[in-house]
Amino acid sequence: MSPFYLARSASKLVRRITSEVSVELKILSEKWRLLLAGLVFQYIHGLAARGVHYLHQPGPTLQDLGFMILPVCTTHALASNLVYELGKERGYISETLFTFIFLSFVLWTFHPFMLHTKRFYTVLIWRRVLAFLCASQFLRIITFYSTQLPGPNYHCREGSPLARLPPPQNAAEVLLINFPRGVIYGCGDLIFSSHMIFTLVFVITYQKYGSIRFVKMIAWCIAIAQSLLIISSRKHYSVDVVVAWYTVNLVVFFVDKKLTELPDRSAGSAPILPVSTKDKDTKLKEENTRSLNSNSGDSADRRPRTQMNAKHVENESHVDNESVKT
Repeated sequence: MSPFYLARSASKLVRRITSEVSVELKILSEKWRLLLAGLVFQYIHGLAARGVHYLHQPGPTLQDLGFMILPVCTTHALASNLVYELGKERGYISETLFTFIFLSFVLWTFHPFMLHTKRFYTVLIWRRVLAFLCASQFLRIITFYSTQLPGPNYHCREGSPLARLPPPQNAAEVLLINFPRGVIYGCGDLIFSSHMIFTLVFVITYQKYGSIRFVKMIAWCIAIAQSLLIISSRKHYSVDVVVAWYTVNLVVFFVDKKLTELPDRSAGSAPILPVSTKDKDTKLKEENTRSLNSNSGDSADRRPRTQMNAKHVENESHVDNESVKT
């Protein structure tokens, strides 16, 4: 490729990104409240998960069907030595897959800034995603505070120094939630899986607004693999994953009906952008002026027509009288 072609392509990309940023900022100026509320609720969710850790009571791991089945699957996969779970050494596998899912979705939501194919506005789709996440996380908070189960993860078992948290010495210790260590080594926030909430919301959103059918199939396969890895790494019980699968789908189904449908940018329709208050007032004044002019014009047209009709009636009556005299 010649330097001229590269420079021209870079210039087009910069113009495209600049144009998209200006459009998204206009939308953001009107739609920022729900976005901010969704981000604040992410902190509230983390705070609730930190709080339930203070209530956690470690105990024997509960009997779990997934824990009983997955060792057989893992044994066939390795085909060598008997492995009953991923273990501490392989626990990073599920987190690595989740990080891949999260970053892939974020990059996809920002692709309208760079690619010609634009089916949605980034701000609007993140408003929708955060609405799904907040509704699911609200139900999750209610659930794991209702009943605290002994954590199956290694750092949540009896004898682990991380299984219990000492009473907080001050409010800052609770409010800061010890991020990210407090999130990674949390205990007690089990039913239902937060990892599966994010995974399913992302996959369902791509299923509706994505354009590549093969990627949709792969996304659902990855969601299933993520479920199995979470159970196999003993980060959650099977019930935590199963409840997440039907709860998140139901939440998305009902919340999606309450939200305004996103405009499809690929259909060639006019972009739906927010109108400022000044523009709204100007537009309203123009419509009122146009309406008054049309009304005055109609009344002016009606008056001569009425007079002409009266003269026409008089003429007709005069002719009739003359004919009668004759």
